[in-house]
Amino acid sequence: LKQPFSVCKMAASIEDLLLEISGLEEPLEELRNLKTAVLAIPLNILGEIVSGLRLEVIFSLLNSNDREQTELCVAILMRILQALDPVNLVQNFRAELLSGLKHPDDTVKILAMTQIGRIVEHTEAMTEIVNSQELLKEVIHCIGGEKISVAKEAIKTLSKMAQTKSGLDALFMSNLQKDLKDVMTTDDVIRYRVYELVIEISSVSPVSLGYCANSSFISKLIGELTGDDILVRATAIEMVTTLAHSQHGRQYLAQQGIVDKISNMIIGADSDPFSAFYLPGLVKFFGNLAIMDSPQQICECYPAFVTKVFEMATGQDTTMIGVALDTLGILGSNVEGKQVLQKTGEKFQQVLKRMSQLAKNAATELRVRSLEAIALLLALPVRSVFFVCEFRESAHCVMISFIACLLKKLLLCCDLSL
Repeated sequence: LKQPFSVCKMAASIEDLLLEISGLEEPLEELRNLKTAVLAIPLNILGEIVSGLRLEVIFSLLNSNDREQTELCVAILMRILQALDPVNLVQNFRAELLSGLKHPDDTVKILAMTQIGRIVEHTEAMTEIVNSQELLKEVIHCIGGEKISVAKEAIKTLSKMAQTKSGLDALFMSNLQKDLKDVMTTDDVIRYRVYELVIEISSVSPVSLGYCANSSFISKLIGELTGDDILVRATAIEMVTTLAHSQHGRQYLAQQGIVDKISNMIIGADSDPFSAFYLPGLVKFFGNLAIMDSPQQICECYPAFVTKVFEMATGQDTTMIGVALDTLGILGSNVEGKQVLQKTGEKFQQVLKRMSQLAKNAATELRVRSLEAIALLLALPVRSVFFVCEFRESAHCVMISFIACLLKKLLLCCDLSL
């Protein structure tokens, strides 16, 4: 089939510009024109136009100290490569993508990784790239880059690759596993970027979690929970909490005794003067478990959790109070959680009274969080009418409900300091 005249004309225009650029020492004006041309053409048509053109001249112009020239080349290549089929991309531009990953300019690195991200999402193209150890090794090295934007793109790309068995095999059953572990030794920040990747992969399925666990990444992360560095410990707890968002992640943590370990950390926090740095994370971990599984099961199996939440809610540390309020709201957001809290009797009534005081007298942030928690505790579906009556007898809940409604209206409508 013959191409429409307009398409042929555009193709000729782009080809002429590429030819003209190749013979110039200062091609900025021509690059601007080429950028305008490729952005003006729809991607499906652009793909037909550029599939047979030689783009080496644009790639070569990336090696310049001229910032504008680099930016123009990145914009042009981003558009052109986006128009190409992923198989075409990996077969014809593998060397250029590798050079891009090694480029000193972060925008060029991101350009290369964006295209690799497209490749790993395509079944046929993926087959070719998993055999490109050098290319994938450079992506891993980008996790250790100075700029977080580059590291995030690398994590995103590798996470996409790990969606398939061939990708998991490439990452965890080859020398790339060693490359990941080597990058981890750079410093604490880089180590946790690798953990972020591992947790993303582990959350996909029990199979992907198995790869990560068998490669010892998960056990390394769990070991960080009791490390000497308190801030590292706090970050580890956040990572483990993220893993617990998936059902297979929660099952793994329970089977490996990690949930018991975290419960013991809550118990031991009383004797640790630095526990304020990581205790909120421990409480949030159990709060998430309770809402995703069963409040009754979690609270009965790990009573130290509920006891600590009550202590925090009635204490003086505003950070701890805020976390406790949020956790009480989460626990009380369903009927089972309300029943669990009510079973604690007088202890819960004292907490409710404290919440009422906070709703009236605390600083604005704590007042809002207290009101939100109270609203969740009082909200009940109509079908639970018998439990409504029983629950609302506790600790002057009618008064608290009135205060909650009044303060919420004032805070939202008038923004007054009460």
